[in-house]
Amino acid sequence: MGVRKLKPMTPGQRHKISSDFANVTKSTPEKSLLAPIKKSGGRNNTGKMTMRYIGGGHKRRYRVIDFKRNKEGIPAVVNAIEYDPNRTARIALLFYKDGEKRYIIAPEGLNVGDEIVSGKGVQPNVGNALYLSEIPLGTIIHNIELAPGKGAAVARTAGAYGQLVAKDGKFAIVKMPSGETRMILLTCMATIGTVSNSEHMLTRSGKAGRSRWQGRRPRVRGVVMNPVDHPMGGGEGRASGGHPRSRNGMPAKGYKTRKPKKKSSKYIIEKRKK
Repeated sequence: MGVRKLKPMTPGQRHKISSDFANVTKSTPEKSLLAPIKKSGGRNNTGKMTMRYIGGGHKRRYRVIDFKRNKEGIPAVVNAIEYDPNRTARIALLFYKDGEKRYIIAPEGLNVGDEIVSGKGVQPNVGNALYLSEIPLGTIIHNIELAPGKGAAVARTAGAYGQLVAKDGKFAIVKMPSGETRMILLTCMATIGTVSNSEHMLTRSGKAGRSRWQGRRPRVRGVVMNPVDHPMGGGEGRASGGHPRSRNGMPAKGYKTRKPKKKSSKYIIEKRKK
C-alpha cells in the first residue's frame, strides 16, 4: 500500500498525489451492510444554515461498521478489503462462522483469508479485539472504547493508534494519538494494531474541483468579509483583521477553550503536547 504521483498530463494532475489502492480487493460494497445518507447542505431541521461551506458532492451510501465487536468467541474470516468513501481508513468485510457478515475498520497488515476473533482469552494478534485487562503492556492498539460496551471512539482514522502504557487498579493507562495520556476502564475493548492507509496524509487533491466532489464548498476568509459578517472584517484595502478569532468572537491561536471543570479531566494524566 502506497501513493501514486501522476504525470502532469493536465493542470489538475500536475500536483495530484493519490492512493494506489493496492490493498483494495473488492470494488462493490456488501448490499446488506449499506444504509442511506441524506445530505443536509449544512441546514438543520428548520432549514437554517448552521454549518457553512457544505453542499453538493457525490452521492454516497453509508457502510455500517461494527465498532462494538460484541460477537465474542466466534471466529471470522476476512473476505475482502474495501474502500469506504465516508472515512480515510480502509474497511474489512468479515464472514463469521455462524453466517453473519460485518464490516470493521481494517488494521495495517490484515489480509484476505486471515481469521480474527474478539472477546476474552483471545491471542493479541492484529485485528483481534480484546478487553484492555487482557492486552499486554506496550501493545499498539486502535478502536479504543471510552465507555464499556459503547463502541470504539478513539483512534479510528487512517494511520491512528494508541499504546497501552500501564495498568493501575481498575484502570488502564493509554497514550492517545494526540500525545495525551489518560485512564480508561479495563473493561473497555480495543483492537490490536494500527489503522490502515497510513499514507493518507501524503495524498494531495490536485485541484479545487475534487473538494466539490467531496461536498466541500469554498471557504471564505474572515479578513475579506465586512465588519457585520466577521470580527476580522472591514478596513480599507488589504487591511489586517486584528486579533485572530472565529466568527462568533472566540480567540484563536493559544486561547484555551476546554472547560476548567469538565468531568473527564480527572482521567487525564498528561495533556497533549502543544
